[in-house]
Amino acid sequence: MNSLFLIVPIFLPIILGALSFLIPAEKKKQRNTFVMFTILCSSVSVWALALNTPQESLTLLNFTENLSFVLKLDGAGKLFSCLSATLWPLTALYAFEYMSHEKNLPMFYAFFTMAFGATMGIAMASNILTMYLFYELLTLFTIPLVMHGLTRKHNQAARKYMNYSIGGAAFAFAGVAFLIVNDANDFVFGGHITSPEDPTIALILFVFAFLGFGVKAAVFPLHSWLPTASVAPTPVTALLHAVAVVKAGAFAIIRLIYYSYGTDFIKGSWAQNLVMALAMFTIFYGSMTALRQKHFKRRLAFSTISNLSYIVFAATLMTEAGLLAAFCHLLFHSIIKIGAFFSAGAVLHKTEREYVPELEGIGRKMPLTFIFFTISALSLTGIPPFCGFVSKWYIATASMEAQNPFAIVGVVILLISAFLTAMYMLSPAIKAFFKRRDNANDVSDVKEANALMQVPMGICAVLCIVTGLMASNVIELIKGVLAI
Repeated sequence: MNSLFLIVPIFLPIILGALSFLIPAEKKKQRNTFVMFTILCSSVSVWALALNTPQESLTLLNFTENLSFVLKLDGAGKLFSCLSATLWPLTALYAFEYMSHEKNLPMFYAFFTMAFGATMGIAMASNILTMYLFYELLTLFTIPLVMHGLTRKHNQAARKYMNYSIGGAAFAFAGVAFLIVNDANDFVFGGHITSPEDPTIALILFVFAFLGFGVKAAVFPLHSWLPTASVAPTPVTALLHAVAVVKAGAFAIIRLIYYSYGTDFIKGSWAQNLVMALAMFTIFYGSMTALRQKHFKRRLAFSTISNLSYIVFAATLMTEAGLLAAFCHLLFHSIIKIGAFFSAGAVLHKTEREYVPELEGIGRKMPLTFIFFTISALSLTGIPPFCGFVSKWYIATASMEAQNPFAIVGVVILLISAFLTAMYMLSPAIKAFFKRRDNANDVSDVKEANALMQVPMGICAVLCIVTGLMASNVIELIKGVLAI
């Protein structure tokens, strides 16, 4: 396939997404059809490129002789782009029902679609500068989604998200600039730092870049924007927590470690121990804080903070097994968490109940919604045969094989986090299905979500089971794509 096709999944949703804003607000069916057509065409083009990948890169713009705006689809980009291309149409289908009674829909769907293009740009970037530009474009496209309600709390959440993201961008750019100056392997992904003039400065700038990209990955102490942003509509939080923003942060950290700086330079240094410690603390902190949350979506938000650092922790092991485990959890957690958010959103949409204690007995009225949520909860806990068990097993195995005494602490933290995850994820399901006799919670008016919401939830639940049962095939596929 010609490399020119790389622009299709990036610029098609950006251009058509912007044009969708022109569709009058009252023409909901026409707009929904246009948005779904755009996303499906973009998703099909992603899979076509993944199955028939152009060997050549595509240079869109030359800044200098050696510094260019270049696209190329490699193994890591295939995994991230195909994941997003699979889950984005499901989110769009879910959004058509969830957002049906909301205002400002032309703006919502315009930025919703354009964010897909920016995410594809991150996946298909050939060098860290190109990735950085699309990374910041994603921030610009998602800020209006967070502030969609245009109330005071929505505006405050968007402002906080913007401030954290801009601050993170400044930190990340320090590392990007260092890589540009050192011109690692002609400044394309796959290069690595060998012998910088000042290794200490190089490691400091690596930590800066890690923290900068760690904002979107919600690494402690740069995480607080994420639970605040949970005030956004559920289709937005599903994208923020499962597909686009946070996974873009984790993906950027993987690119930084394995494809830019290189593990040979960082491994065994104080910088590796520092970033690994931050990831481990975030895992524990996120799980503990999630357990204390009574607000349903905020509980899932802190769960995301914890599980994102599973990916980051695996990446900081700086081994091939760590890289495999990081991508494994990146893929599986996306499927699990988007299903969980779909379920939580269905409850909010149908009942306007936001807190876990209010869920008692509601599972009898919304059985499919809470069956799907229970599957997500069991998978996130790490119970076999669900897919969450597989990725957590590979992270623990990679930690034991890393020959780093510090990584063994991570295994203990993973076990503690798994126990805490079971408590905070399974308790909503238990409350929903088992109503106490003395409880005054009236659920007589509760109705099950309709098909537009059930189908995406059901597909995610099935994927949690199928990918867990076919784990060996999935792992071999990931190995083959990453060439490890």
